[in-house]
Amino acid sequence: MPQLRTIRSLLPSRSTGLTDVDAAGDAAAHRATEAASSKAKVVQGAVGKVIQSAVYRDGKRIASPSTLAEALGGVRDSASMAWIGMYRPNESQLYAAAAQFDLHELAVEDAIVAHQRPKLERYGETLFVVLRAARYCDETERVEFGELHIFCGPNFVLTVRHSESPDLSAVRRRMESDPDLLSLGTEAVLYAILDAVVDGYAPVVSGLQNDIDEIETEVFSGAPGVSRRIYELTREVIEFQRATRPLLGMLQGLSAGFDKYNTNDELQRYLRDVTDHATVAVERADNFRQLLGNILKVNATLVSQEQNEEIRNLTHASIEQNEEIKKVSAYAAILFAPTLIGTIYGMNFDFMPELHWDLGYPFALSLMALTCTTLFTVFKRRNWL
Repeated sequence: MPQLRTIRSLLPSRSTGLTDVDAAGDAAAHRATEAASSKAKVVQGAVGKVIQSAVYRDGKRIASPSTLAEALGGVRDSASMAWIGMYRPNESQLYAAAAQFDLHELAVEDAIVAHQRPKLERYGETLFVVLRAARYCDETERVEFGELHIFCGPNFVLTVRHSESPDLSAVRRRMESDPDLLSLGTEAVLYAILDAVVDGYAPVVSGLQNDIDEIETEVFSGAPGVSRRIYELTREVIEFQRATRPLLGMLQGLSAGFDKYNTNDELQRYLRDVTDHATVAVERADNFRQLLGNILKVNATLVSQEQNEEIRNLTHASIEQNEEIKKVSAYAAILFAPTLIGTIYGMNFDFMPELHWDLGYPFALSLMALTCTTLFTVFKRRNWL
């Protein structure tokens, strides 16, 4: 992919070391080649805009830096933690973040390209987490999906949002209101963000349930266009499954590292609660997809029944029409016989049998009557009349 090659070419070389932007290092200039130095200048010039940034010590905010370099400078000791939030950053800003926090280039590529599946990856001491947030819009009755990338290091948390949801400012306010929880470090922030994303699934589940209830009513009331709505809702449920199902594996992976990384007991309980909520969301999504499949089958059956009823009505109408045609045809045949006889004897030829016969007229009338009576009797016996 050309874009990925471009990203790799602009990222600073891992071998040169990622230096502080304020330090504009002579040491880095000596270690890097001329090309690497020019890339570093691009990264340094990109440092600037940060949506939200704060440095915490013992669960309390001690600084609100305006640049990534200032944020990194505020966490020189292990007791401090930086929490930086970015919203739809450009490539230069992400290159700067990679330079400041020594982020792996593959993770940065994912954050730039976006459209990633939910996943959890570890690069050295940094966790890279991709989450798919969901939000139900009552106005359009649609589910909107967003993407969130989280870089969680020993003393920093960097979030990269590509959508409106989740509202991380609410998560920040919640954590700042509980210094004891925030003092547990970057893991506490990561779990709080996970909790916010998973809690955001509850309104989506409720919205989808309401939509399914409406569709069930429409199916049995014979509303037009319900098949299309079933299909569209099924697509939303499948997308919701893609957002929620990988979470269980991610949360299990985090739980498996409790002992290895000496995770605080409170955070363990916190994560288990998040796992319970995620499990409920996954199970509900599975149930929705199965239910929509059943509704689609029922709708197909009802549509088939309606079509069969219409075919029966058309067949009945066709039979009635055929009966009428038979009656018309029978009377036409009855009237045709005397018309034929009258036409033949109405010709003005001089030499015709019985033309000058005295009984010719009564004979012609009798022949007409006999023919009509015979035809009427035949058609009557065959139920044409």
